[in-house]
This record gives sequence, C-alpha cells and structure tokens, in this order.
Amino acid sequence: MEKRKIINDPVFGFINLPSGFLNEVFQHRYLQRLTRIKQLGMTSFVYPGAQHTRFQHTIGAMFLMEEAIHNLRSKGNIITPEENEAVIAAIMLHDIGHGPFSHVLEDTIIHGISHEDLSLMLMERMNREFGGKLDLAIRIFKDEYSKKFLHQLVSGNLDMDRLDYLRRDSFFTGVTEGNIGSARIIKMLNVQDDRLVVEAKGIYSIENFLLSRRLMYWQVYLHKTSLAAEIMLKNLLNRARELTRKEVMVQASEALRYFLANKQTDGEMNNEALDFFEELDDTDIWSAIKMWQHHEDFVLSTLSKGLLQRKLFKIEMSNDTTDPQRIVHDLETITSIYGITADDARYFISQSCVSTNMYSEKDDSIDILYNNGNIRPITKASDMLNLELLSREVQKQIYCHLRL
Repeated sequence: MEKRKIINDPVFGFINLPSGFLNEVFQHRYLQRLTRIKQLGMTSFVYPGAQHTRFQHTIGAMFLMEEAIHNLRSKGNIITPEENEAVIAAIMLHDIGHGPFSHVLEDTIIHGISHEDLSLMLMERMNREFGGKLDLAIRIFKDEYSKKFLHQLVSGNLDMDRLDYLRRDSFFTGVTEGNIGSARIIKMLNVQDDRLVVEAKGIYSIENFLLSRRLMYWQVYLHKTSLAAEIMLKNLLNRARELTRKEVMVQASEALRYFLANKQTDGEMNNEALDFFEELDDTDIWSAIKMWQHHEDFVLSTLSKGLLQRKLFKIEMSNDTTDPQRIVHDLETITSIYGITADDARYFISQSCVSTNMYSEKDDSIDILYNNGNIRPITKASDMLNLELLSREVQKQIYCHLRL
C-alpha cells in the first residue's frame, strides 16, 4: 500500500495528501496555479495576515471532505470507493476557475462567465487528459448524479468549501468571530431521503455558523477599504484595456495582454481564451501594475501608484444612493485640478451597490433531524435567532473617489 505524504496545515494540523489518481489531480497544473492566487484578493490592505492562497483553501476543503465521508459512512450511509474518490476530486477542483485575486476580477477580465463555469470548463479539459477518469466527479459537481447529497457536500449551504473558508479566513485575518466549529458540524451531519441533514444536537453549531458567516461578510469580505482597493484595480484594468484597444503601448504578460486586446462576447469562451486564462495569476497583475506606474497615461499611472503605495480611494457606504449633483461636482473638481477630460476623470469615481444573502432556503435549506425522525428547516427549528431575517438580502450603496 502506497504511503501517503502529509503536510502541516496551520488551521487543521497534519493532513494526508492524496495518493493514486487523486495525487495526479493534486499535481495538475490547473490546481497548482492556485498557489499563485490569493484567497481574499485585496483584503490584505485591511488585514495584513490575509496572504493565504486558493491552494491552501483547496487542501483544507479536501481534508474536511474526507472527514465528512468518514463520518457519514460510520452512520451506515453507503458511499462507494468510486464515489469517495469522485467527490474528493470535485472539491479539489471546485476553485480552479478562479482568476487573479479570486472574486475581485471575476467579471473584469472575462465578462459573463462565473468562476464555477470556468472551473467546469477546465475540469472537462482535465477529464479528456485523464481519459474520462473525472466523469463521476463532474456529474457530482453539476448535480447530475443520483446521490444528491454528494453534490451538497461540494456546493450547498453546509458544503466543505464554506466550512473551510470561514475558518481559514478567520484564522489568517485574525477576525475571531468567523471561527466556526467545523469539526462539530461535520460530526452532526447525516443523510435522510438523499439529502444532508443536521442532527438536532448540532443546532447551536449551525446558529453559530450562520452568525459567523454574516459577521465575516461585513467585517472582512465586504470591508469598505478592501472594496476601495478592488474598485481601483477594476478601473485600472479597464483603463489598460481602453488604451490597448486604442493601440497605445501597454506592457503586460502575453496572457494578460490577450484579455486586454481581444473583445469577448459575454458568456462565451473559446479554446484560445481558455489557454491564456489558465496561465493568469496574481503575478501577471502585480507585474503589470509595477510597469504601469511609469506609464505616460495619467490615469493608468495614478491608479497604479495608488495601489502600490496604498493611496486608496476615499469610500462611503450607506443605505442611500449618492446625490447626482455631488458626483457632477466631484468630476468637475478632478477635471479642473488635474487638467484631464471628464471621460478620464470617471476612472477616479465609482458608484455601485453590494449585496449579500447569508442564507437561502430556496436553493438548499439546512434541515434539522430530530430523534423521532421529524425534519424541520433551521428557520423553524431555531429558537435563539431570527434566521428569517438573516435570509433577507442586505444591500449597501457605495460611492468612492480619488482623495483630493
């Protein structure tokens, strides 16, 4: 029997690395690319410790999946060796479609295609390389397999993705409110009528999980300072794209230059584009920014210097949209001070909306299993929290601009 190698993960301790076919998946270039992509994008502008990568998150999710499978089997649920391998492969590959800085540039480099869709495209490419060995993993990923609970472990309200990233992001940012009891939740999981359920004694862990998720979103994922940095980065790449298409020389790696120069129809991705996408990571962007800070274009150089020197946009977050007259005034002020056109000045102003929904019962409810066999959704089972309020979408209006 092949001896499995181990690594020491700062969150979960010693983790066995996969063997056999799963080791081939683990070593694949698509997965290894995630070592060069930050898990939390620009969040390190706020929390300097948030330097962990998508690859680290993948290892954690893989570990939790193995724990979940072991627990479900111990309770009499049938999971074959083939299903075990496939569901672990699916969670290992669930993030390979992320581009540079993870979610930050998801709709900036490529329009109209989610990272989940890109992950599936790359998984199907890998499957051809592996001679169809990922067929079952892809079916589980797409929720086309007969055992629906396996898909829930990969993508659902209590999937191994969320159980890892909340705990991992909490650890590296130092925001202790996100430190969920992932081991306890996994121990309480079971299967009833082909759906994941949580045994009743785990209800308090679920309440803590949902509250922690809400706190992490507003304290970390949607922190206004990191949002300001994200908006600057998006505006910077859009400016580089505009200059490139006007045939102004903008230095960039071959992969990045491809996406700056080529127009893409929303929702479409040809093989050539996918070839270049798999080469992109955070280093392409930072290398370009370092070069662009010296560019003769005022907008490109100013935004680049701002990100490199942490001179970020001033940002305001509120429940109300910004007065249009104020936006006009700020545009006129920037135009006057820097002697640029109104079109160029628009790169230094942004108005947008962020929203989040902590829990969606319509897509995949969290169900509580009682000793008598009854099942109730968490929104009805909890007597501690108004979880129906947590399930409502919360929106915030954002306005940010160059500091004057």
